[in-house]
Amino acid sequence: MLMFNPRLSVITIVYNNVCDIERTMLSVLGQTYTHIEYIIIDGLSNDGTLEVIHKYQDRVSKLISEKDKGIYDAMNKGLAAATGDYVIFMNSGDEFYAADTVANVFAAADDADIYYGETEMIDDAGQSLGQRRHHAPATFTWRDFKYGMSISHQAIYIKRELTESYDTRYQLSADIDWVIRAAKKARKIVNVNQYVAKYLVGGMSKKKHRQSLQERFNIMQRYYGLIPTVLNHFVIAFNLGWYWLKNKRTND
Repeated sequence: MLMFNPRLSVITIVYNNVCDIERTMLSVLGQTYTHIEYIIIDGLSNDGTLEVIHKYQDRVSKLISEKDKGIYDAMNKGLAAATGDYVIFMNSGDEFYAADTVANVFAAADDADIYYGETEMIDDAGQSLGQRRHHAPATFTWRDFKYGMSISHQAIYIKRELTESYDTRYQLSADIDWVIRAAKKARKIVNVNQYVAKYLVGGMSKKKHRQSLQERFNIMQRYYGLIPTVLNHFVIAFNLGWYWLKNKRTND
């Protein structure tokens, strides 16, 4: 009996992030699972990022360095270059949780359409900030994003044949739409029941929070309907308030 051994395309998007790119690259290159295609899409960095990438270029499957039209345009370039059975994005600043993460993910079950797990948040120094507020659900379907993105983008492995291009109409939240579209086609979705990624807190969605929220609302309305989305946002607001109050009591 053959052991399940799919090829994984790991895609890293980066632009002028010399402080974090090496940590992300070493996280990928240090995986005990060897059936990995590593693709880096660089936006023509000029801060030393490319020099760091070139240190490990013999271990990078594909490097594309050119101007792009934004993060999702760059991610579409990564998808177009990928040839693996599965794809995952591990963008600059993010990391696999441990050296054996990919091996453990594929050991959880054979031939799933989607694998997912839990995410730890980290700061700029790589220090843990604990678990995300949205815990990964015990089971998952495309309907489970109605209260927010409950699975981190760095913690979801999708069979490449199910993926489509990111919708570049969305500048900050196209990842939600992308995952929902793939999940609608998935027949077997597996929770690996472990931490699989470390997520660097920050990014443009935090800096442009209002725009990000508007895009998320529009995406949810598109899939779940206007009235359910409005009602679900009351639930989101309540949960956010309860989460803030609980943390405040803990810290007092």
